[in-house]
Amino acid sequence: MDAKRLKKTTGLATAGAALLLAGCQITPTPYSEHALAEYASDKRQRVTANQEQITGKITLYDAMARALKYNLDYRVEIMNRLLANKNLRLKSADMLPKLVANGGVADRNNTNASFTRTLVAGVRSVDPTTSTDNGSFAGDVTFSWHVLDFGLSYVRAQQAADEALIAEERKRKIINKIIEDVRTAYWRAVSADRLLDGFHKLRHRAEKALKQSRHLYNGGHTSPVSALSYQRELVDIKRQVHRLERELRTAKMQLAALMNVNPGSSFALHISKRRLTDLAIDATGEQMVDIALQNRPELREVGYQERINKKEAKAAILEILPGASVYAGANLDTNDFLFNSNWVSYGAKVGWNLMKVFTYPARKSAVEAKDDLLDQKALATTMAIMTQVYVSRARYKYLRRSAATAAEYYQIQRKLEAQVAASVRARVASEQTLIREQMNTLVAAVEYDIAYADLQNAFAAIYAAVGSDPYDQNIDTSMSVSQLSGILKETWQQRGDVHL
Repeated sequence: MDAKRLKKTTGLATAGAALLLAGCQITPTPYSEHALAEYASDKRQRVTANQEQITGKITLYDAMARALKYNLDYRVEIMNRLLANKNLRLKSADMLPKLVANGGVADRNNTNASFTRTLVAGVRSVDPTTSTDNGSFAGDVTFSWHVLDFGLSYVRAQQAADEALIAEERKRKIINKIIEDVRTAYWRAVSADRLLDGFHKLRHRAEKALKQSRHLYNGGHTSPVSALSYQRELVDIKRQVHRLERELRTAKMQLAALMNVNPGSSFALHISKRRLTDLAIDATGEQMVDIALQNRPELREVGYQERINKKEAKAAILEILPGASVYAGANLDTNDFLFNSNWVSYGAKVGWNLMKVFTYPARKSAVEAKDDLLDQKALATTMAIMTQVYVSRARYKYLRRSAATAAEYYQIQRKLEAQVAASVRARVASEQTLIREQMNTLVAAVEYDIAYADLQNAFAAIYAAVGSDPYDQNIDTSMSVSQLSGILKETWQQRGDVHL
């Protein structure tokens, strides 16, 4: 009978285990087409939600302000910084002592009874006895504090603090990059607004002039060399126009992306007079290098990583030390057979994981190797920063000269076009000659605009190279676009930006 019962119990246990294992198997469940459509729709609606509407023409500083407030890459870095700060608070909480409450109910379908046997005579008791109720509740509240865990938690919290500082430096780095890109995209978008309509109109006139020239050439009504030379000039100018037009066509979409504006949205830009900037920096190259090495987020980040690694060395030492813990707790048990149903327990324990001692040399070696790696990374970053400072200075000077030359060329070309236009009105020059000069003027205007946009980028790049933030005072992205725009305008005009 007992064998049958055992066999039946074993069979039930086996079947239960099989059902449990089957229930624990997980199979991949991809999104359905409907779920994917809902997910995509939700993200598309939220990507530009809760933003100030564009009500007027956007200035350069409005564009910067919108990038600070709404750019998604920047917001990702802000979220990373917030996450790092929350991780710091979480790690700091690990230093607190543990206060654990336990409670449980136990019951059974029969009495937990047993016989006893005397040790000397070996006499077995006649009646079984018990010292526990069939059902009872037991609970305790225990306070414990582990000295070694506290030390390790303190080190981990310090590392988390450095991670939070690294997140802040990464945020600084990306916003400098965004501001550089905004300045370039803004001025190219302004150029596109000013000149693309002229491109379209002049292209049709050039096609008409080319057609007339080919007709005269094919009919033998003009010198073949003159006709072909004229056609070559027009085609060459058209080729330049196409190249420059390609650069300008996407500028407004790039600016929209930086401001987190829907790429299909229509918005107008404030077109102001272009003026060449003058840096408000009196420092020499060496002085700028000193400033950069103190301010640049890349070098600061490596410094914080070195601090984290040094704390890892401390953690490795702490882990090999013996650990001591103290505890005290209040206990309760409703078992009626207990003489004392509630009591206070307390004590101290000492433990030592000897295996950590044997792994310490490997841990130490790994920490030292990473320390050497970070030191070399710091040196490489230092050289890169020094080079970027000098390159940014040289690039700014070169692009300022290039922009000045482009402006001078554009002014001369405009005067030349005006003279040719007067000659056409006086019937001294041909319409084809005027078209050619108008195309040359358009090309000169675009080249000046592109040179000016590159100069604006170089202007911002110098301040990024020395590690200066795009704003001189603390800002809050909850500010309105106009408030942020005013702060940015004041900062950059103090730095030498003459754009109004």
